[in-house]
This record gives sequence, structure tokens and C-alpha cells, in this order.
Amino acid sequence: MKLKVCGMKHNTAQVAALGPDYLGFILWEGSARYFGASSLPQLPEGIRRVGVFVDAPPATLLERTAALELDAVQLHGEESPEYCNTLKLRLGEKELIKAFALGPGFDFAPLEAYLPCCDFFLFDTRGPLPGGNGVAFDWGLLEAYPFEKLFFLSGGIGLSDTAKLGEFLRHPAGRYCHAVDVNSRFEIRPGEKDPETLRAFMESPFWTSGPGEDTTTKYKKKL
Repeated sequence: MKLKVCGMKHNTAQVAALGPDYLGFILWEGSARYFGASSLPQLPEGIRRVGVFVDAPPATLLERTAALELDAVQLHGEESPEYCNTLKLRLGEKELIKAFALGPGFDFAPLEAYLPCCDFFLFDTRGPLPGGNGVAFDWGLLEAYPFEKLFFLSGGIGLSDTAKLGEFLRHPAGRYCHAVDVNSRFEIRPGEKDPETLRAFMESPFWTSGPGEDTTTKYKKKL
């Protein structure tokens, strides 16, 4: 299990010091967490830098990816499989994450076309914004997940969800969960995270996710 802290803007160094696996920077101007700087802060080795885009022109996306020296690109709009395939060829070894908003009656079948060109899926809550709505979706919808593609679990996850997360990760629906993605439930204001609440989340027992790896110990060593 890995952790992604998304929507970084104001106190990146504080959050990076906690040692999450991914930090996300929203590069869509419609977001209150829009990261408009021309460069990223220096991050500790091992933290992957993710740029979050929404239906961006490919040339713009590639330019920002290069300028910010991103390790991964997350697509949070209506990007087609053809768009993703073309982009993946241009991105090379950088990870490509495609987000989908889940709600009642969600059909996983169209996601099959994305399997060859995406490294990960991300499942978020269907809401008024492309992301950062602060509301969780029914994780039971993932019981119908038909693929082996690893995914990020997102959507209104907070400190109070640790027991529920532990249960989900022990359930068959959670076997392909690569990372937990957190954002608005850990904020003091848009783009500024509460380090102490994040620390408590990272020290919670749900990170002990099965035989062979105790992720709680991993994060305590980082802290």
C-alpha cells in the first residue's frame, strides 16, 4: 500500500517530510488548489511528483510535465483511450494514471480500452468538480471490478476512515488497490495540509495490509 497526498500548494515541504509515496499538484486552472508556479519545490528522494490535468491539450500537458520534471501524469477529465495511448507514447517511462468518477450503476466495461495505455486507474467520487469534492463513493461498487489493473482509491478519505480502509483492503475488492489518495479531508485551507492529521493517518493500523509487509512500520521509520 502506498499513499498519495494530492492538491499540494502551500506547505509542500512540511508534507514531504512525512514521507508519502506520491505528491499531487493540480495543474487545472479551475481548481482552488491550482499550482501555477513554474517549478516544483525540492522533494526528498523517493517521492514521486504527479501532475493532475483535466482535458488539457497534449502540447500544454507535455510542456508542463517537462518544466516541472514530473514523474507521473494523472488525467481527471474525459480523456479518450486514443488520447491516453498517444500521450503514453510521448511520456515514455513516466506513469500515466487515468481517473474515473464512480457512482451507482457505473459500467466498468469501457475501461477495458484504457488497459494497454494506462499504468494505473484512479477511482474517485462522482461530483460537481473533477476531483477534491471531499465525498466518498460506495467502495462496494469495486466488487464488480473485472480487471487486474492496479488502482488508486480516492474520494473524501479522512482520518476517520482508517478502520473502514483496513476492512476494504482485506476484502477481495481491495486486492488491486495500489495506493490511497487523500486531499481535502486533511486540509486547513485549499492546498494547505494539516501535517499532524496526516501523521496520525500514516501511523494508523490499516497500513498493516497483509503478510510480508507492515506498512505502519515503514511510515514510522520515515517519521
